[in-house]
Amino acid sequence: MRVLVLAPFAQSVLDRLKQQLDVIHENWMDTKRLLSSQEFVRRIQEQDIPILVVEADFVQREVFERAPKLRFLGVCRADLVHVDVAAATEHGVPVVNTPGRNAVAVAELTLGLMLSLLRKIPAAHNMVSSGKWVDPTGAYFHMRGSELWCKTVGIVGFGAVGQQVAKRLTAFESNLLAYDPYVSAENMKELGSTKVDLDELMKQSDIVTVHCTTTPETVGLISAQRLALMKPTAYFVNAASAYVVDEEALVGVLRERRVAGAAFDVYRTWPVKPDDPILKLDNVVLTPHIGGATDESVLRHSRMMADDIERFLRGERPKNLVNPQVWK
Repeated sequence: MRVLVLAPFAQSVLDRLKQQLDVIHENWMDTKRLLSSQEFVRRIQEQDIPILVVEADFVQREVFERAPKLRFLGVCRADLVHVDVAAATEHGVPVVNTPGRNAVAVAELTLGLMLSLLRKIPAAHNMVSSGKWVDPTGAYFHMRGSELWCKTVGIVGFGAVGQQVAKRLTAFESNLLAYDPYVSAENMKELGSTKVDLDELMKQSDIVTVHCTTTPETVGLISAQRLALMKPTAYFVNAASAYVVDEEALVGVLRERRVAGAAFDVYRTWPVKPDDPILKLDNVVLTPHIGGATDESVLRHSRMMADDIERFLRGERPKNLVNPQVWK
């Protein structure tokens, strides 16, 4: 049986799959291209590929309708916005994803962004690297920062990433607040967090960090009214979704210093447009959407996907099956 893997994949896991399958690996990050629906149909049918694994490719209805040889679709990410799951279900194709594959990576970057804001790390680096550090003690005064110790951190969204952030912040002895209507207060308490409503979180937090996905109910969740509740000394961190925040309002409060600063790893456009007002702010830390970009994330999703492919080959239900109604 043949499998076409278009995602970045750990070599050790590819070697493991090769013991059972004819593996074709074409990492889209190496080829720098995504396949069209027509290309998917042609290759699945002509090359007899029943198992397809993607990460960034769009797998649309046409693929399921015109490629009946496809029997398993693996998606090396948690969200499935680029896959027509309904069409897969109609045609009896199991869809398997890899939830939480990059939760640790995003959580660690989030803490890095917090520390960068509190300790002015990017500005300090630029000062030294540019040769502007001429006063041996001056920076000790004008770059004096603050600690995560005893800060109140509000976590918006307490899923896989939010929980990993909470685990790491306990080591800093931070006070944790959390907002997530789908997670119980008891579960939050287990990770040292107190469940509060969103307005209270915005009022009390020294740092607000966003970790909820883009859904109809989260778009615009952090509104201008909620941003106005933040302390002028507070910081805002977003490594989740630009659409959760009223971006125009956030730029306004940053420009007017109604909050101390912000850090972003997500934007409305990738890359950021040259005329984006966020680029003119001097109280922000910006990273180019690298939250999940670690070797460990690739290894993690490779193992998760291989485990479920092997279950499928044995006739067992995959662990991370998205459309269980196809499994009889």
